[in-house]
Amino acid sequence: MWKNSVVLLSAALFAASNAAHAQSATAPVHWQLQVVRDGQQIDAFEATTAVGQAYTTTHHHEVVHDVGCKDRPAGNIDLARTLTVSPTQASPASVTLAIDAQETLEGDTAQQTPEGCKLPPQPRQVTASHPGLTVPGGQWVTWTIVDKNPTLAYRVRASAPPVQTN
Repeated sequence: MWKNSVVLLSAALFAASNAAHAQSATAPVHWQLQVVRDGQQIDAFEATTAVGQAYTTTHHHEVVHDVGCKDRPAGNIDLARTLTVSPTQASPASVTLAIDAQETLEGDTAQQTPEGCKLPPQPRQVTASHPGLTVPGGQWVTWTIVDKNPTLAYRVRASAPPVQTN
């Protein structure tokens, strides 16, 4: 009888251990990402993604500039921003995120023709990847993407619920 109780207790502990491990492997991570250009927030992303999964989204912001010697609207630029965020590890104390980003940024200064007519700012592509940004639970962490002209940074916050054992 005692031997059967030990076997049952061992089986129950093994099952509970496996259940806790399975929950942490697929734990939902709630994350927020703010895009900050020259000190001003210009975009934001937010989602809940399971550990080991990836979330990809693109935000578009089309801008139109007055160009030419007649100063007419033209020169449309699609300032697209694509992010892929994948939690790789999660606990209530910290979350590790892999982040890939592709940005189309607009230059700060408009160009002119030799005659003095306006040209639209030139867009540029920025690609950044962070294989393991560690974010303390519920706190903001800043990842600088571009140092100057313009400055661009991502402010990231993430949290994972505590592992529940029944």
